Parts: sequence; C-alpha cells; structure tokens
Amino acid sequence: MSDQLLAGNATVVTLDEKSTFIDKGAVLCENGVIKKVGSTGDLLREYPGAHYMDLEGRVLMPGMINVHHHLYSTFARGMGIKDEAPENFVQILERLWWRLDNALSMEDIYISALIPLIEGIRRGTTTIIDHHASQHKIPGSLDELSKAAVELGVRHCLCYETSDRWGQEIADEGIEENERFIKLCKEQPDDLRAAAFGLHAAFTIGDETLRKSIEVVKKYGSFFHCHVAEDRADEEDSMKKYGMPIMKRFEKSGALDGGFMAIHCIHINEEEEDIIKGHNVLVVHNPESNMNNGVGCARVPKFLEKEITVGLGTDGFTSDMFRELAVMPLPHRLLSKDPRTFTFPQIFQTYFQNNPAIAGKFFNKPLGVIKEGAFADMIVLDYDPPTPFSGNTFLGHCLFGFPQTPVSTTIIGGKVVMREGRILGVDEERVMARARELAPKMWDRF
Repeated sequence: MSDQLLAGNATVVTLDEKSTFIDKGAVLCENGVIKKVGSTGDLLREYPGAHYMDLEGRVLMPGMINVHHHLYSTFARGMGIKDEAPENFVQILERLWWRLDNALSMEDIYISALIPLIEGIRRGTTTIIDHHASQHKIPGSLDELSKAAVELGVRHCLCYETSDRWGQEIADEGIEENERFIKLCKEQPDDLRAAAFGLHAAFTIGDETLRKSIEVVKKYGSFFHCHVAEDRADEEDSMKKYGMPIMKRFEKSGALDGGFMAIHCIHINEEEEDIIKGHNVLVVHNPESNMNNGVGCARVPKFLEKEITVGLGTDGFTSDMFRELAVMPLPHRLLSKDPRTFTFPQIFQTYFQNNPAIAGKFFNKPLGVIKEGAFADMIVLDYDPPTPFSGNTFLGHCLFGFPQTPVSTTIIGGKVVMREGRILGVDEERVMARARELAPKMWDRF
C-alpha cells in the first residue's frame, strides 16, 4: 500500500495566512507531513497511487493543540476528598492534588494518561504539552506518559513537576527526571515526542532547586514550564520570602534567560507583565480550571495588547479544546460586564495563532495549519453549517457550532488514529476496565 494518504472531497479549512477555504479540496500526506493541498480532482489525477480517503463533503481542518494539560489527574473523577472541603486554592492542592499525585503507581500513570489522550483524539486534539506530577514515583514516569501517547499516535511534549514540597531529595529526583527525558529526546529525536523542564510553582521552589534546574535548562538549551501566580498566595509567598514578585525573582535568578512558559499569570503586577514581555515569556490561559478553583481570571486582553504571547490550555480540567475555546472569552466579559471584552480577533490570535507558535517551540515543523511542509495533523468534523461558512465566518462557527459537532476522523503525522469515531491505537474497553480496577486502589492510598 502507498505511504501517501490523500484525504479529499472536503471543505478544507487551512487556517493559513489568508484563511484559505477550498471547496471539494484535498490534502496529500507523505512521510508525516503535508505534501500538497489543492482540489480533489487535481490531486487524484496527479497522485493516482495514493490511498484515497473520501471525506464526503465534511470539514477538514488542522488538529487542535493543547498547550497545558495534566494527564495524571484522571483518577480524581468521582473521588471524594477525605478531609473537609477546601476553602482556598492552597487547600485544594494540599487536600486533593498533592495527595493524589503522591498515591499514583506507575501503571496508574500509564492508564490515567491513556484516557484523556483518547478523549482528546475524540475531540480533535492532536498535540498536547503536559505537566506531570507523581512525587513518589518519579524516575521513569515520563516514559509511561510517552508510551501511552506513542501507542495512540499523539504528538506530545512532557515535563516533570519539580517541587520542594517533599524535601530536597525528592526535588532532586524531579530535576533528574527532567534532565533524563530532555537528554533522551535530544539523543533519540522523534517527531511525536519533545521535552521541557517542569517546575511546580515559585512557592514550592527554593533557591537551591531553582539554581540546579536553571543549570539543566542552560546545559540542554531547554524550556521551563511553570505555574505562575495562579493564586494570590503564590505572589504573597514570593514577596514574604524574597522581597520581590515571582517574575522578578525568576528574572534575577536567570530562569528567564532561555525559554519560559508561565502558566496562568492571574495575579502578576504591571512590572511582571513588562518582564514577561521583555524576555519573550510564553503565557498560557486556562479559563475553565481557573473558574473552577475560584482563583480569578488573567488579564489576557491586556496581555495581548502588550504583545505578550498568550495561548490556551485546559490544565487537566478537560481534554476538549473546542469547549475550552468557546468558554475562553466568557469570564472576561462577565467580570468586565462588557460584551466587547475579548474581541473575535483576540480570540483567534490566542488560540489559532499563539497555540501553534507555542507548540512550535518544541517541534521542528509547522503545526495548526494545512500547508505544504507542515505536520499532517488534521481532523474531520461532521459539520453541516446552517449559515454561510467561509474564512470570514469561521470563528463564529468554531465557537458556537464546533463544540457540539462530532469529530469523525483524527489524523496525526499522516496516520489515521481515529476513523469514523473508532480509536485505532488501543482497545478502549480494556483501558476503561483496567482504569476502574486501578482507581479504587489509588483512592484507598489517597
């Protein structure tokens, strides 16, 4: 069989610089990348030996990109907290997430990653940047996540959540796991796999751990991936311990001299915004998770006006990027009491421009676009538009139509990983059954 895949007879939404739409369009994939884009008739004549997939007039668009996830959080579903309900964000961490990640086994890590990866494929997510924690199962933990992602064919960038909350020895294990995986990805390059260096947050990272982490990042030319000022307590801790806000501390330490992803940035001040801009720090907004935790809402429209690069993630709250995209402007409009807040151009920029730019820091070909030379990551939606559908109207359909629309087929690197709603990489029933066996045991250890 030919290694060329020709997906055709579709409304092709390229999301290129011109917002090109191609009626009865087709995309030729070869060796994991897009080789040609054009009309179905032309490409069928030009490449008669390609494996042809008739999309029957459906929408073909680039795969979705999630630039901040927590795959390990799956087993929290339905789990009761053994203490009193948390009153604030720090208590949420102490009573839920830090106890959960401390109770995970290696098999828990693997199985609990498969499930949101499957759910992401079902909703068209083809690339995930993940931030992992399992404080007493650290060495090799990123391999378990990567194994799950490779089995399903999902493009992924992983890091481990280094933290001092269990002491220096455990923090050092986190540093070593990040370094090991970064080195692996550099020595054994793979288009599906990439690495960053994970830090939990400033309030659980002491100066010695930060110094050691910076050494590793500089050694490998890597990228930090760190939660920043998700809750006001993070900023207050930095001011109390170090006499300066978080981003000023990171700047003085040299942590911003290379690449840096700052997740949340809800409670940063004007000086920190200027530091972020000056060091080209990448910011990631996670609106559903922020609302759920009651921590506030980042000033994303203001960041964008300052030309700060802000992308969109889910923070483990969901694996559905269409849903997250639709929700994104809502808290901003509610808080401002102004429906003009977070304009359509800003929404488009945050996700459709900035998420590919952020993911592009870790992968060597364009993502989030259908054009020659880009990774062949595409999805097919069973969408029958009730109103005119074009480059000018696309975002309205995306916000108000796509979240309710089934994704029928997901293609990653030119490989079909879901066809007509059926996941091809793993036995879903087996995975879910095993998860139901493992989760109660983890809950007992929680």
